[in-house]
Order: sequence, then C-alpha cells, then structure tokens
Amino acid sequence: MQLLPLIIIAVVAGIVLYQLYAVLGRRVGRQPEDVAPAAPAARAAPADAYPTGQDAQPQPAGVVAIRARDPSFDQAKFLAGARHAYEMVVAAFASGDRTTLQRLVSSTVMTGFEKAMVAREAKGVTEAVEFSQPPRSDFEGAEVKDDVARARVRFLAEFKSRTQGPDGEKAQDRRTAEVWTFERRLSSRDPNWTLIRVEAAEA
Repeated sequence: MQLLPLIIIAVVAGIVLYQLYAVLGRRVGRQPEDVAPAAPAARAAPADAYPTGQDAQPQPAGVVAIRARDPSFDQAKFLAGARHAYEMVVAAFASGDRTTLQRLVSSTVMTGFEKAMVAREAKGVTEAVEFSQPPRSDFEGAEVKDDVARARVRFLAEFKSRTQGPDGEKAQDRRTAEVWTFERRLSSRDPNWTLIRVEAAEA
C-alpha cells in the first residue's frame, strides 16, 4: 500500500517537470541570433575634408603676402567693397561730388577727375548715372611693397548716363571696362583702400 503514494508523487513530479521544460525551453522574444548584424558605422570625414571660405581655393601670391601682414584680409569681402566703391566713384564723378571723390581716390586720380569735371561744367553740362545691374569685378592680382599693399580689380559695368545741357537732355546706355588699382598702408588702422590708378581695359 505504501508503493501507491510513491507512484502518485513520481507521476505528479514528472508532470511538473514537463510543464517547466515546456515553458523554460521555449524561445521567448527575440534571440541574439535573430538580430541582424549592425551595419558598420560610416567613417566620419576629417574636419578639413571640405574646406570653406577663402581657404577653399589656392590664393594668389599677392593675397598670401597681404594676409601675412593682415590676417583679416578676405578676397571676397575686398571685391564686394571694391564694387561698392566703384559705383560710388562713378556716380560722384558724374554728379561732380568732389567731397565724396576726395575720400575715395588719391590726389593723382583726383587731379584727372577735376580736369574732366571742370571741362564738363564749362560747357554747362550736368550728368547722372544709373546702373542697370551691379558691376562685375574680377581680381587681377596684388602685391606688397614695404608697408603698402596694392590690389588690381577689373570692372565691367553697364549703366545709363543722362546728361542735361544747352542741347537738351540726352540718355545713353554705356558699357565700360576698366582696371582699377587700390592701395592701403598695412600699418594704418584705417581699413579702407584708396583708388590710385584707373586704366582702360578690353571689354
């Protein structure tokens, strides 16, 4: 009679063990082998792989020489300033604005402008210009001699000239090509450049 309880206990234990195996042996959730291997991370490009700004392109020797003395010099900003100066000088010359011209050009250039303005005024002629679009400016080169930096810029401009004189009013579309030379003393705190020469160029 004592054997029967032992048999019953053994059967119950077997059932319990089977259920435990059924639960614990079952694959639950995502297993390590189910996870696809991660793609290798993209290799980060070095910080200088894509240069920007004025160092993106090789600089002319003259620009390098200027930047050696004035690290703040930026060719793109210089050209933008030169275009603005070009428009101011052309407009001031046309209207006879000597005050503006004297701030922007050298005494030598001012002498040439003065002669032309006096001759125009002697004829009783006044002039005004209107740019149809911003002038094109191309950097022609630069140099440094002692403490003086010089930079040459080629301008191509289109504007309408309106003159008023004894013969009435006339309007003329003009297209000009010139090379302007600007100068600046590098030891000066004044960042502005002065126009020192104007030369005709091929359009």
